[in-house]
Amino acid sequence: MTSHSREKFATQVDSEILSTVRDLAKSEGRQLQALVDEALADLIEKRKHGRPRANVMAAYQASHEKFAPLYKKLAE
Repeated sequence: MTSHSREKFATQVDSEILSTVRDLAKSEGRQLQALVDEALADLIEKRKHGRPRANVMAAYQASHEKFAPLYKKLAE
């Protein structure tokens, strides 16, 4: 992602979600800010296109090709 100017903002987040995100940031050796940036960028991308991201669809297609008979049986 290109580096742009940064702007502070304040909001409230469910305490369990925030705790989980903090733990995730720590386990990945990243700053909380980086995870928030990533989450917001993902949300924007998803909403902008109104459809799943290409990598998500590729994973789905690969799964469907490999497990189509199983999915058909499960649907019955």
